Amino acid sequence: MKSLLNFFLLALLIGSIFGCKKQSELLNDSQENRTKIAITTNYGSMIVELYNETPLHRDNMINLVNNNAYDSLLFHRIIHEFMIQGGDPDSRNAQPKVSLGDGDAPYLIDAEFNAKLFHKKGALAAARGDNPERASSGMQFYIVQGEKLNDSLLKLSEVNINRNVAREFFRNHNRKKSLRDSIDKASKQDKMNRYNKLMDSILYLANTEEKFKLYKIPKEQREIYKSIGGAPYLDQNYTVFGEVVKGIEVLDTIASVKTNAEDRPISDVIILKIKLLN
Repeated sequence: MKSLLNFFLLALLIGSIFGCKKQSELLNDSQENRTKIAITTNYGSMIVELYNETPLHRDNMINLVNNNAYDSLLFHRIIHEFMIQGGDPDSRNAQPKVSLGDGDAPYLIDAEFNAKLFHKKGALAAARGDNPERASSGMQFYIVQGEKLNDSLLKLSEVNINRNVAREFFRNHNRKKSLRDSIDKASKQDKMNRYNKLMDSILYLANTEEKFKLYKIPKEQREIYKSIGGAPYLDQNYTVFGEVVKGIEVLDTIASVKTNAEDRPISDVIILKIKLLN
């Protein structure tokens, strides 16, 4: 789960998420019907709404919260101006300097990609390992912080999105299996120079296919990425299933803590409790 997100560290989201009318207009679901959860940490609390457009992830989170699965776990991986990640069950009472991030529930959740749900600041998304179906971790999640993006960075983000779109386009093409296997191997071995070249190759090949359609970040989302920030290069590759609606300053505070070489905070950031609010 670490290597994929590390690779996409080029630019991300920031600014206030509240009162942004355009964001709510992008979603068909009425906000008043969304389930809300409170994430209480030793740095303060955040209120998060879960999207009804991603029912598998919503219901899984509700079930875990009802069973107190997150209480006393850590935000074990934090990257300033990127995201804060938590939910590793092995992080409960973990000793200092212990490497975390490999613990999980004994199941995965099917991906629920939705073009209207994207990686703006405050977005709640599911972490995942590198699996062909891009299925989500059963427990681990991250909340995007990030920084604002300009047109140049958005253009680079579209290239990264389309690399993944091309990879998925050839998922069931046996004649591209060797290329897909090489990409998978490079990713797992963290050989990012080779990974980049192979991903460029698969995008080039996809562009020669009549049925392949390049992804373009919608105009409304581009404006949000430019005004409050985001991590668009993760869009359509990780499932976004909620957003912070109160306590964004807590996200910023947590994202600024000192970390070690593995991005684990020097002083623990503890999820004291997550509870349902409605």
